[in-house]
Amino acid sequence: MVVASAMISACGSNAGTGPEVTASSTPAPVSTTPTAATPTATAPSASASTPGAATGSVTVSRTLAQGLNVPWGLARTGSGDLFVTSRDTGRITLINLASGRTTAVGTVAQAVSNASSGGEAGLLGIALSPKFATDHQLFVYYSTASDNRISRFTYTPTAAAGSRLSGQKVILSGIPQAVHHNGGQLAFGPDGMLYASTGDASESSRAQDRSDLGGKILRMTTDGKPAAGNPFSGSLVWTLGHRNVQGLAWDAGGRMWASEFGDKTADELNLIAKGRNYGWPDSEGRGSTSGATDPVAQWGTEEDSPSGIAIAGGTVWMAALKGERLWRIPLNGQRLVARPADFLTEKYGRLRSVMALGDHTLLVTTSNTDGRQTPGSGDDRILMLTVR
Repeated sequence: MVVASAMISACGSNAGTGPEVTASSTPAPVSTTPTAATPTATAPSASASTPGAATGSVTVSRTLAQGLNVPWGLARTGSGDLFVTSRDTGRITLINLASGRTTAVGTVAQAVSNASSGGEAGLLGIALSPKFATDHQLFVYYSTASDNRISRFTYTPTAAAGSRLSGQKVILSGIPQAVHHNGGQLAFGPDGMLYASTGDASESSRAQDRSDLGGKILRMTTDGKPAAGNPFSGSLVWTLGHRNVQGLAWDAGGRMWASEFGDKTADELNLIAKGRNYGWPDSEGRGSTSGATDPVAQWGTEEDSPSGIAIAGGTVWMAALKGERLWRIPLNGQRLVARPADFLTEKYGRLRSVMALGDHTLLVTTSNTDGRQTPGSGDDRILMLTVR
């Protein structure tokens, strides 16, 4: 059962020195000219364009919800409600950001979890149509027994609790599925197109095969068709050479960023540009393969396992699963302002999703019921943070 609660504020840990981080000011050149998505749907705010400060702080202001089952995807409405997906139950819940009141939305019946075998499949990302206020359409990324898919639903707020989803249409199927590396993030870009991150489904060769949907960032219309302006004719592929991207976000300049799970060498924060190849499996981290686009920052895999990211106040905030911390990565355009710093280290367990509610407010979910950690009292939770 989902239970909402308010908690006493708690301070985040002081920024640590963090692991050794390698950073590059710009991506390595390749033959395809990088092109940021044109910001037509959402104009960045003036305050968000300010470079991130070199140092900062994190305070846990309250617990928005607790007792959740592997909360994975987050999507916010303009009216102050939050859609939350549950990976292993296939359920979608609506949480009011002011009161914490929860309402059952519905279940994606086709979503199949493989948590019993230590897997990562199930109901994953969620995104709301840019016209959600009028068309009431939402999109989900989920695993079936044979593949990963993206479906579109219509949300009816006046329907009975638990029965508010209708009109399901599968807009994309055939994304490779496996026990691990299912990707799963969905987000609408400032260009109004739908972006999806896919994993290599534990077959690394998929990432370099442009005819395969695995190990990519895809860009599509709301009908699941290749979007105009994609780099490869008739293809959904926006970028390739990815192992398992689970975090997508855009900065105030319309630049796209992604967090990526490494293998044994480096986890990555990448600046995403049209048509680029990010190297996997031939390259992991910086400088190992000619023609691969280097990450802007990288970490040792023991320190991170990055999942969701959000950008607020000119800073990338990145959740770490295995690393059990929240990374603060200040930017000035494409460059790092200062060394990344970690907060909340080992205080709340595994952290998965991050959402910015403004320059100084974040939501962060824990992921301690996902089979990789012994859950604590109240897990899993959504924390509301005040950040600087």
